[in-house]
Amino acid sequence: MLPETFRAMLVDQRDGATVAEIRTLTPADLPPGDVVVQVAYSSLNYKDGLAVTGTGKVIRSFPLVPGIDLSGTVVESASTAYHPGDHVILTGWGIGERFWGGFTQYTRVKSEWLVPLPAGLSPLHSMAIGTAGLTAMLCVMAIEEAGVTPNNREVLVTGAAGGVGSIAVALLSRAGFKVAAATGRPETHDYLRSLGAARIVDRAEISAPGRALEGETWAGAIDTVGGDTLAGIIRSVAYNGAIAACGNAGGIQLNTTVFPFILRGVKLLGVESVMCPLSRRQAAWARLAHDLAPTLLDQLSQVASLAQVPALSQQILAGQIRGRVVVDVSL
Repeated sequence: MLPETFRAMLVDQRDGATVAEIRTLTPADLPPGDVVVQVAYSSLNYKDGLAVTGTGKVIRSFPLVPGIDLSGTVVESASTAYHPGDHVILTGWGIGERFWGGFTQYTRVKSEWLVPLPAGLSPLHSMAIGTAGLTAMLCVMAIEEAGVTPNNREVLVTGAAGGVGSIAVALLSRAGFKVAAATGRPETHDYLRSLGAARIVDRAEISAPGRALEGETWAGAIDTVGGDTLAGIIRSVAYNGAIAACGNAGGIQLNTTVFPFILRGVKLLGVESVMCPLSRRQAAWARLAHDLAPTLLDQLSQVASLAQVPALSQQILAGQIRGRVVVDVSL
């Protein structure tokens, strides 16, 4: 049963400025959909930081509840696929951008957006994974399907101390790969080693200018940065290697040549999780639930309240957040 009121964070614009504030809402405020979810947890992602601060044009219409992830329990359903009491996850599909997101205690959504919570995975830990972890898993699956297997060469992860990077390091290590973690934050070195990184690489080395082809260094890579970093990786991937690219924190331009592709057979694989088909989402979530231990998820995440989200949004945009932030919407 729905309560008479509940709390949600709304982002609005006033006099040209973006304002994020916690408001008391009623069930009449809920958006359209066929399933009502009592949200337990959401998470803070780079895109959420852009939305909450108004730094990027993420939100398409105002006011809107931000938060591109959520996990919770179905309380009402007009869908045959879900019933009250079902535990569910929702990531992507434009929530927190075009549709109500997860920074709310209740929401109404389309049933086709939902994924059942995998057995053995708690709602809290599902948001320690969230969009970042789903994207990391899709990247791992992409390079594996492209033929990258554990061998003597390392797999590089860039932006390794961030949300996607942290989980990618852990997943690759769990799968038997030798992982090189690229970061510009010395204070995260011990953390990355604890996740399974065999070696730490200064991110400046990766993004430095170079020749059209460099020595064959990496068996493959997961790149969350883009720009000059991705260009540097492409020049240094070994014969028949593959790169999964999923981010642009370092820029949207890519200055490269065709040589790595036509002389070494390097494969550049674009990975996105917003519109990912349901069957692939379910396969990725099943593997995430199996491969990531609860103790590891606790290690790479912190729990915050709705009230802390604006300040944390500034920090995530400044590259000051390590790992994942889970948002407990009850706090």
